[in-house]
Amino acid sequence: MRAGGGPIPVVSPDPLAAAIALLSPRQREFVGRIISALTTPVETWRNPRTDLATEQFVELMSDVLRGQHISSSKALGKEHFEHALAGIFVELRHDAELSPMGFPGADLKVDGVPWSLKTQGDMGIKDDLIHISKFMELGKGRWEDEADLAALRDRMLAHMEGYERIFTLRYLSRARSRRGTGEQRYELVEIPKALLEKAAGRPCVMAQKSRQTPKPGTCAVRQGDGSVAFELYFDGGTERKLQVRKLRKDLCIVHATWRFRTPE
Repeated sequence: MRAGGGPIPVVSPDPLAAAIALLSPRQREFVGRIISALTTPVETWRNPRTDLATEQFVELMSDVLRGQHISSSKALGKEHFEHALAGIFVELRHDAELSPMGFPGADLKVDGVPWSLKTQGDMGIKDDLIHISKFMELGKGRWEDEADLAALRDRMLAHMEGYERIFTLRYLSRARSRRGTGEQRYELVEIPKALLEKAAGRPCVMAQKSRQTPKPGTCAVRQGDGSVAFELYFDGGTERKLQVRKLRKDLCIVHATWRFRTPE
């Protein structure tokens, strides 16, 4: 009893603190790493003309990216990126629907608009050039000459009819050091669909001297001054896939960037 005769009030403990008290030392250490990561400052930039990267979106994506590097040095992967975007847009009260696994078209629909999502985090990544190592699978079928490559190029154009916007999340830290510096850099870039559609009717060239079967080929799309805007690469290896290479980032739209350091 307290002075005055009334009962002593019972103050409920903080639920999080109470839960942490039940953890093992190893588990508490891991929670500490999570807290340290999520409280790490993030330097962000958002394109003032973006229709996607609102302040709330950038903040939520900051949590996703910091969370990725709590116990991993690897970049955020495509599947995780897809699910993260869907979750963010649902939290922001948009209609977001993921496509079924293996669906040969859009990866995500946001407010009814189909999107194709890519990621890039290769060791040789360049700041100014985008590389999509697997734009689409080319499957089986005839692959013997330039006419066949042109047919594969047209298949790509037909494939793009299944979505309206193309985004790639790029992990730029590997451009600086193979060993890593603790600094993490990401950028969200939109590749204009109309830019890729300029491949229509462009000549395709097969690498006749290649020993690969089927032989690879390229289709370059050039600007008015003759410089390469991007190049399609028909990879005739075991996967038979289409790559988009040497895509100039200045012809695309950078919606937002993130930069932060992972705790030691």
